[in-house]
Amino acid sequence: MRCYGLRAAVLACVLCALCLLAGSLWFGMAGLAVASGLIFALGWTVYFHSERAVLTAIRARPVSEVEHPELYRLVRELCYSARLPVPRLFVSPAAQPNILTVGCSTRSAAMCCTEGLLGMLTAAELRAVLAHELAHVARRDVVVSSWSAGLASLVAFSPLSALLLQITAPAGREYGADTAGALLVGDPMALASALRKIDVQAAALPLRPRGLLASSGHLMIAHPFPYAGFGRLFITHPPTGERVRRLESLAGYPR
Repeated sequence: MRCYGLRAAVLACVLCALCLLAGSLWFGMAGLAVASGLIFALGWTVYFHSERAVLTAIRARPVSEVEHPELYRLVRELCYSARLPVPRLFVSPAAQPNILTVGCSTRSAAMCCTEGLLGMLTAAELRAVLAHELAHVARRDVVVSSWSAGLASLVAFSPLSALLLQITAPAGREYGADTAGALLVGDPMALASALRKIDVQAAALPLRPRGLLASSGHLMIAHPFPYAGFGRLFITHPPTGERVRRLESLAGYPR
């Protein structure tokens, strides 16, 4: 996570420095002041509105415990074990099975499951997937991921967003969350089984990398876009086969 956060911090510093330098060279002290104000405004927008942009992109809606009592029960149990605050829960109507967590801190996290995910996984598999997402929260990956999504959403309608995500969302973060999530539930094979199912169905029911949705794919547990064409630019997840192999090794299965 240190490497992950460092890459994002370095990118942010470079962009800020370039903006300040350009303003200073072109317009002197007045340009420097304007550039500083622009950086502050963009930083505010990226930090505080990334969550709204992501949840809007996947058409998420908040759900109550009355609607999904089992989901709330599983999340509460896992949060108690991980010593984390219970995140706000959302559901997306997407048929593709997937899940993501967004937020600026462990206390402001929002977790969103798709209808496809809730309808496809067993209770053990769902518990393992939820643990994976909470591992991102505990490791504070979600803070950097949310910042990356907010930054990419500013240029969501250009290929530059894909480049930003490739820099700030390395694949290694998923391996770490897989391991931490599997250890949290004590069942690596449940997560491995869930990842296999999600990968197959996500490929069969791909989302289209359009607009704000394109800047949110790295937050999901599996690559949500087609592996060909424009969707290939947004691949930020490691191969599912390798993730499963590592989980099997963690469970003591021979390689």
